[in-house]
Amino acid sequence: MSKDKIKQIIEAKVTQDGMVETGVEGVKLFRVSSPMRCAPAVYEPAVIAILSGAKEAILDGQRHVYDSRQYMCCSMSMPVEAGTPMASPENPLLGVYISLDTKVMTELSLAMERSMGTLHKPQGSSLPPGFALAHWDNSFTDALLRLLELADAPAESAILGEGRLRELYYSVLKGETGASARRAFGVGNEIARAIEYLSSNLDQPVNIETMASQVGMSRAVLHRKFKQATTMSPIQFVKAMRLNTAAMKIAAGMNVSSAAMDVGYVSTSQFSREFKRMYGQAPKQWIHDKQLPTGIGKAAAHFYH
Repeated sequence: MSKDKIKQIIEAKVTQDGMVETGVEGVKLFRVSSPMRCAPAVYEPAVIAILSGAKEAILDGQRHVYDSRQYMCCSMSMPVEAGTPMASPENPLLGVYISLDTKVMTELSLAMERSMGTLHKPQGSSLPPGFALAHWDNSFTDALLRLLELADAPAESAILGEGRLRELYYSVLKGETGASARRAFGVGNEIARAIEYLSSNLDQPVNIETMASQVGMSRAVLHRKFKQATTMSPIQFVKAMRLNTAAMKIAAGMNVSSAAMDVGYVSTSQFSREFKRMYGQAPKQWIHDKQLPTGIGKAAAHFYH
């Protein structure tokens, strides 16, 4: 019943394709009624809950489809290919995008670890993936409904919004993706901090030793734990982040050489070679064949930032 109410709120608030603010910072409703093939994107820390239709994400070659049965929790910035290939006017994609606030998620993660007596740094455990799916449980569903009920009440949203968003975060931390999220925001968050460092320095030469020292790990340990969390090595991850970010810039209208330089390439020819190796086509041919000169960029701005 709560899910039906959430869907009704979205249908009432979003009558055309696009994204709509709810009045609570970081919480948006969206609708997509046209199919969009998977294209390079960057998922930022967020939860995406689908009420109708399905979304698709490809991470390191592995395809993930999620719909109203599972919500997606991305606890670290991740390079993916994402799209809505099944969206149609008869079955539009309807959902909620909830940005994860680092400060609040960290406070809650640490509080939960203290209450469970696990404030010490985990030793020898494998890291859960930074991209994970979870079945809706009553706690998440009820918290999301309570949050979205503020959409038509500006005064209540201003007063209660932060508290209800905090409640939603807590339900995520308790749910099936909770281990992933707590590891990213709580004790033992070295890989999340390494990814934050990489993401904010894409235009700089990558030095794995420097990255490892910043998070207090040896190069070997960083490599192992990084792959456990992301399925990629640090070098593979950096390359995917750079190429995906550049592809989004090109799709949004930036020329190839400027996009390449923005993400740290000093040679446009090298960028084109690596782009072709990743996507099967040179940048200009790729965007021409996609026939999406601005669509991918707009979609990426809506869903992946």
